[in-house]
Amino acid sequence: MSGRRSIGGRTLAATDKSMSAQASGNDPDRTRRFRDAALPYLDDVYTLARYLLRDATDAEDAVQECYLRALKHFDSYRGPAMKPWLFAILRNICFAEFARRANAAAPADIEANDPQTVDPLCHETQASPETELLQHRNATAIQRLVNALPDPFREALVLREIQDLPYRDIAAIAGVPVGTVMSRLARARAMLRAAWLAEEERDK
Repeated sequence: MSGRRSIGGRTLAATDKSMSAQASGNDPDRTRRFRDAALPYLDDVYTLARYLLRDATDAEDAVQECYLRALKHFDSYRGPAMKPWLFAILRNICFAEFARRANAAAPADIEANDPQTVDPLCHETQASPETELLQHRNATAIQRLVNALPDPFREALVLREIQDLPYRDIAAIAGVPVGTVMSRLARARAMLRAAWLAEEERDK
């Protein structure tokens, strides 16, 4: 899907070097198993970090910290799937360490009073107009439109439309009910659609 970007060899090499340094003196087979399981998702982890932090350097730092923490706790890893597990670690890093550095609070549950009655399996696999937008607009336009969304909505949209995670995985990563995820997605899609239409109107 468009919008996905490679983090480049420099960050891959730095992440791998950091993991090797942490693993020094430990079980080499454990480190190899972790690399085999986790490195295929490095690009996805960076993509999420880039959208959450909106800064390439901070995103690279967050990715390295995510992989170091994941390696440290790999012995206790029993699931969920590797990708959502890495995303959950990354989210904690982005919203705790980097948010504190900027004296910003982690995003509040601003939809706490929203109705939670939407069927979480409803239309799970159906494409939305926003999916079409993300597939066909260039990466710069996508990033600009998505970056303008408030934090909770941006996170939900990226996890669903770009990372293609199911609602239950997004709920587990964000630590909110599935209904809240769907509420956030509905509002994020509405805001993205409005921004998209506004750009189309200006371009006429």
